[in-house]
Amino acid sequence: MNDKYRNWIPSLIQFVKFGIVGLSNTLISYVVYVAGVRFGMHYLLASILGFVISVLNSFYWNNKYVFGQGKEERNLLKTLLKTFMAYAFTGLVPANILLYIWVDILGISEYLGPLINLVVTVPLNFVINKLWAFRGGKRR
Repeated sequence: MNDKYRNWIPSLIQFVKFGIVGLSNTLISYVVYVAGVRFGMHYLLASILGFVISVLNSFYWNNKYVFGQGKEERNLLKTLLKTFMAYAFTGLVPANILLYIWVDILGISEYLGPLINLVVTVPLNFVINKLWAFRGGKRR
């Protein structure tokens, strides 16, 4: 295998791992969201609750499994805050704006809206987490 391909294979593997963690986050977030809506919570509030719980799950698994520390030390509190900010920037804010558009403006089911949002939020989350939230002290 030539060097051209060898350079992107680790990122591809990392993206696949990120996708596996993301799938669990999506399931957790959606289950919390649906439970919240079914118990009478406003759909945007249920979305925020699902967001918080899924980001905690994401932080744990991305830190351990996807963006493992390697040799450099990482400040976990700082990384957790950056993770929340990254997901808020790429997930919470645009997802809730889009959710509002789908549900209140276009009349799409409040159960379908969060699933449509994945097309936008998943790629953004990967890039922001890889390049910012879980970046080590030095660029490799």
